[in-house]
Amino acid sequence: MDTVTNSKGETLYVDQRKGKRGQKSPFYIVYADKSGDTRWGFYCSNCESLDNAVDAMGRVKCNVCSNRTKAEEWDAAHE
Repeated sequence: MDTVTNSKGETLYVDQRKGKRGQKSPFYIVYADKSGDTRWGFYCSNCESLDNAVDAMGRVKCNVCSNRTKAEEWDAAHE
């Protein structure tokens, strides 16, 4: 796993084998520990940011470059 540092100076671990396809580039899962036991969030590979948000539908959106994923589950009733 690759390492990145967040705004608090903590070392986090990016697993580039696990991710979600985004409109601009993939989001990779970030862990708080090297063993991958504690999930921390997502890493936007488009702008290399950890500043991402996940909504109730499972969509990930980068708050820096607006890269986003589609919902994991979709129901026409939500439209």
